[in-house]
Amino acid sequence: MDKAPAASVPQRPLAQARLPRWAPAGIAAASIAVGVGIGLGAGLDSKVQWGLIALIVFIVGTYGLAARVEGTRQAKDRIATSLVWSCFVLAALPLYSLLVTTIAKGLTVLDGNFLSHSMNGVLTLYPGGGVYHAIIGTLEQVLIATIIAAPIGLLTAVYLVEYGKGRLAKVVTFFVDVMTGIPSIVAGLFILTLWILMLGFGYSGFAGSLALAILMMPVVVRSTEEMLKLVPNELREASLALGVPKWRTIMKVVLPTAIGGITTGVMLAVARIAGESAPIALLVFGSAQINSNPFDGPQASLPFYIFQQYQNGNQPSYDRAWAAALVLIAFVMILNMAARGIARWKAPKTGR
Repeated sequence: MDKAPAASVPQRPLAQARLPRWAPAGIAAASIAVGVGIGLGAGLDSKVQWGLIALIVFIVGTYGLAARVEGTRQAKDRIATSLVWSCFVLAALPLYSLLVTTIAKGLTVLDGNFLSHSMNGVLTLYPGGGVYHAIIGTLEQVLIATIIAAPIGLLTAVYLVEYGKGRLAKVVTFFVDVMTGIPSIVAGLFILTLWILMLGFGYSGFAGSLALAILMMPVVVRSTEEMLKLVPNELREASLALGVPKWRTIMKVVLPTAIGGITTGVMLAVARIAGESAPIALLVFGSAQINSNPFDGPQASLPFYIFQQYQNGNQPSYDRAWAAALVLIAFVMILNMAARGIARWKAPKTGR
C-alpha cells in the first residue's frame, strides 16, 4: 500500500530585525555629543542652538538607522514617537527652567523669619522683612472668591447639563464664553466702578475677591460642565427608573460620580486667580502691615507684593520678590495636591 503523504509543516516566518532597546538612548547620547561638537566648532554661544542641532541629528539618525534595520514603515513609526517625545521635552524645558531659577533665587532669603514677619517698619533698601502679611491677604482673598464663585459656577454647570435646553441656556453659555476671555484688568475696573465708585464702599480685600470671583466663575462652569457630561446617562436612567426625583439623582448619583473632576477644576480655577495682580492693584492696594480683616482697609497679597518689591529696583527687594514667587508657587502646588487627595477620597469605590 502506498503511504499517505506526510502533512506539510508550516514554515515560521523569519523574525523581523529590531533595534535593541537601548538604541533610542544611544542615538540620543550620540546626537547630544554631535550637537555640542557642532556648536563648539561653529562658535555658537546659545545652548538652545546646540539643543536644536542635537534634536535634528537625533530625528535624522533615528530614521536612517531604523529604516536600514527595521524597514521604512517602522522607521516612520519611530519618527512619530520621537517627535512626540521631542515636543514634550520642548514644552517641559521652560517649566523646568522656571522652577530651577525660582528655587535658586528664592531660597536666598526664604526662611522662618521671612515667612513670619511683615514689611512694617522695614526699609526696602536693606535686607529684612517678610511676606507674612501677604500670605494672610492672599489666603483670605482667594478663600472669599472661592466661596462666592464655586457654588455659582457649580449650579450654573448643573443647569446647563441637566436642565438647560432652551434659549436661556444658549444665552448663559454665550456669556460664560465671553467671561472666559475677559482680561483681569476689566474685571477689576468693573468692581471699581460698581462697588467703590457707585455704591461707595472702600478699598478692601473683599473688593479684590469680587473681581477674582468674576475671573474664577467661567473656569469653574466650563470644567464642571465637562465633568458632568462624562457621567454615563445609564446611571441617571437607572436612578430615575427607581422613582428617584431628578434633583436627588443629581445630588446622590451625578455629583458624587464627577466629584473628582469637579474638585480638580475648582483647584485649577483657584490657581488661575492666585497669581492675579491687576485687580488687586486697583481694588486692594498694598499694605506693609498685617491686616487680617478683608472687609476694612488695604490688604497685601503675594502677587502685588512681588510686583512692589521688583519695582523698588534694588537687590534686597529682588531677593524678597523671588522668595515670594517661590512661596506663591508652593501655595498653588499644595492646593493641587490637596485637590488630588480630596478627589481620590471622594471618588466612588467600584467593587471587584
